[in-house]
Amino acid sequence: AKYNSTEAVAALVEQAKRSFTDIALTGEGGEMLLFLLAERFLKLPQILCKMDLKTDIRMHYHGADGVYAGVTTDGILKLYWGESKIYKDPGAAIRECLSSLAPFLIELDHEGAERERDLILLADKADLSKPELTEALKRFFDKNSTQSKRVQYCGVALVGFDAEFYPLDQVKVVADSIANAARLELETWCTTIGQRLTTEKLEQVEIELFCLPLPSAEGFRSAFLTAMGVAK
Repeated sequence: AKYNSTEAVAALVEQAKRSFTDIALTGEGGEMLLFLLAERFLKLPQILCKMDLKTDIRMHYHGADGVYAGVTTDGILKLYWGESKIYKDPGAAIRECLSSLAPFLIELDHEGAERERDLILLADKADLSKPELTEALKRFFDKNSTQSKRVQYCGVALVGFDAEFYPLDQVKVVADSIANAARLELETWCTTIGQRLTTEKLEQVEIELFCLPLPSAEGFRSAFLTAMGVAK
């Protein structure tokens, strides 16, 4: 604003793009979508992003796709571990997503638990932009604080997969037809999700799950790489 220039914004855009990998089978497009949907529709702010922690852009980081947070009316902190999977087959996407998410949500608290490293990162790096809010949040991760007992572990997930009801290239259809077909397919997806929740012992865990039917999972990844300016 001071110099009436967009140079600083453009520099931030390029810096952000360099945080993403250029690997063809990247899952970071799904992570980006999960972030957008969780914040926009669920009003869940992301309080830990692991993108900043990568030291090699040719590698993916391990663990959950970030951590989101919400607070109940009675002051319980709800931590949502994020996970996204975009595969060709819906069953595979659902299976791999919930399988990856399960350890963060159902393991008992101990030093070797899957979520323990994330909790350490949250205690050190959680940022709500306002210092007083950030300090209040960090008290939930202090094992010596009574606040640490007022935490609930939840999940927020996205599964993307190929859907046959999209038209072929150069073919036009009415949008309502696609929406109706998706609603019918949703029954099948819900059945698969329910079965997987039982298998992973997640029936009693709160999980917000987005189902995203795509014309092509591979096409989505390709379009994402193109948008990032790293398409080959």
